[in-house]
Amino acid sequence: MAVKTIEWKKDRVVMIDQRLLPQKEVYRVCRDYRAVAEAIRGMVIRGAPAIGVAAAMGVALGCLKAAEKSFDREFDRIVLCLSKTRPTAVNLFWALERMRKVYRENRDRGVEAVKRLLEEEALKIFREDIAANRQLGRFGAELLGNARHIMTHCNAGALATAGYGTALGVIRALKESGKEIEVWVNETRPLLQGARLTAWELKKEKIPATLITDNMAGYLMQKGAVDAVVVGCDRVAANGDVANKIGTYSVAVLAQRHGIPFYVAGPTSSIDINCPTGKEIPIEQRDPAEVSHIFGRALAPKGVKTLNPAFDVTPQDLISAIITEKGVIHPPYAQNIRSHVDH
Repeated sequence: MAVKTIEWKKDRVVMIDQRLLPQKEVYRVCRDYRAVAEAIRGMVIRGAPAIGVAAAMGVALGCLKAAEKSFDREFDRIVLCLSKTRPTAVNLFWALERMRKVYRENRDRGVEAVKRLLEEEALKIFREDIAANRQLGRFGAELLGNARHIMTHCNAGALATAGYGTALGVIRALKESGKEIEVWVNETRPLLQGARLTAWELKKEKIPATLITDNMAGYLMQKGAVDAVVVGCDRVAANGDVANKIGTYSVAVLAQRHGIPFYVAGPTSSIDINCPTGKEIPIEQRDPAEVSHIFGRALAPKGVKTLNPAFDVTPQDLISAIITEKGVIHPPYAQNIRSHVDH
């Protein structure tokens, strides 16, 4: 992607404001960790892998500005602040734990050394994410084979990661391998990440795509117009249940009904081996106004009651395979996920 999701520049964290896409390409400069936390919370940056990268950079940025005499207290404060931004995507907590590990293992080397090592770790997480996405894209392209008409839900592209993308990484890899493909892009209410972000990315990449409303998915499957579904993930439980953007479960049910393979793509950092099943995954409840309004304009009667869970959980028995940078995980997931992560 010519447009970069997030960068570390001269002791600043720079990210494209995804709330304004596709109408405007505006970059936000975060000068302290609180600005990074607010960017995550307010959806300036979103997508599980991208949130993890942002959190790591937020820790590094905050620690750069921390005074030596209060460094330990400030480190704890920074990590706590970032940990409270969004609850569902496990990559956030995975990245924060990596930063904690660097702090713990190197604290006796002095504050300046720790600051430098935290910055290096954040940049390492950034680079690893791009490499992982490219690798899982290749595995996914091989798995999908000759699938030509592919449906995706929400945005799991370069914008949701440090670069390249997970579900869209698979689609990009298919295109790069010379396959002719057409992508059905679910609009993804209520924040329209499919319409605003996925369609925008695919247009930039010159990958043929057609935007549909979420409630058209079943119609297209019934007509035989979908060969496969590929989505990203915010958290994969140890048994293979997957949390992803609200509406994913509905698409999975429809795919099973019509005999269409349903694939999940995500780095191993999205796997939470300590979460037994999808029932234990916390589901973020967001501002009801996201449902009743679009771009600040009311769609519903004033005062109407609304519900706004940001994610749902797709049970493992609806998932054909899970694609990571280490390869493809097939059922039985309870057994194969653990060996995959340990490999």
